[in-house]
Amino acid sequence: MGHTIQLADNLDVLRAMPDGAVDLIYIDPPFNTGKMQQRTQLRSVQAESGKHVGFQGKRYQNKALSTRRFNDRFDDYLAFLEPRLIEAQRVLAADGSLYFHVDFREVHYCKVLLDEIFGRASFINEIIWAYDYGGRSRDRWPAKHDNILLYAKNPLDYVFDFEAIERIPYMAPGLVSPEKAARGKVPTDTWWHTIVPTNGAEKTGYPTQKPLGILRRIVQASSRPGGRVLDFFAGSGTTGQAALELGRSFMLVDSNPAALKVMARRFAGVDDLRWVGFNPPAARTRKPRAAKPRVRA
Repeated sequence: MGHTIQLADNLDVLRAMPDGAVDLIYIDPPFNTGKMQQRTQLRSVQAESGKHVGFQGKRYQNKALSTRRFNDRFDDYLAFLEPRLIEAQRVLAADGSLYFHVDFREVHYCKVLLDEIFGRASFINEIIWAYDYGGRSRDRWPAKHDNILLYAKNPLDYVFDFEAIERIPYMAPGLVSPEKAARGKVPTDTWWHTIVPTNGAEKTGYPTQKPLGILRRIVQASSRPGGRVLDFFAGSGTTGQAALELGRSFMLVDSNPAALKVMARRFAGVDDLRWVGFNPPAARTRKPRAAKPRVRA
């Protein structure tokens, strides 16, 4: 079982792949927000003139470490997606599935496009990933969800391992038997899951990073152990991380060198990993400190 991470235009990569080469595809393409997506990593350092006050009255200021960005703007979003989705349908295994992650701005147009490529009968689910963070608009209902469209290559025969799906707690455990409460319930098509916490262990600093819990759920349900998972808008590589933890091989593609740098740190030390079009920086090793001379009393 081998893993691949590639720096390239994903359309070129897809066109070079054989039919039926992967068992599961998850993609989180740019949402066509019309904005420059940006994420800056900060570190708090002690400073007399700092704006933030911490323990024992000490003052701190934030120091920017690095900024990662990409332009999320397309003149014709569907024209950009269409050839890539056509190839995605072709490279899926006969019982494979596609999870297409987008938001409210484009989801309705994308569903019509996917219906044309896969066939309306191949549409299985629209999953709503609901979260609660950030600002709240005052002139409309605040948008606090993403949409994930699930399509099967063959709607009569596709992988969906119901027993493998992680269970979640009952909201009212007292209304079910103790056995059911202990086991938990299967999620519906509405997933309540936090975003990646700003200071959480998952955080890579990459814009639009998605939570590992969301990808674990997808990989568990819609692929078998030993299967091959593809993400050709890989970003920070969360799909690969979920596949790796669950015993699947992964293929990640992105055209942004900043994404590959993030993945190089994330997958440092992973065996059987092949890099294409990108040379990951060598892992940093700390020099051993010189032993301090002992002073005899």
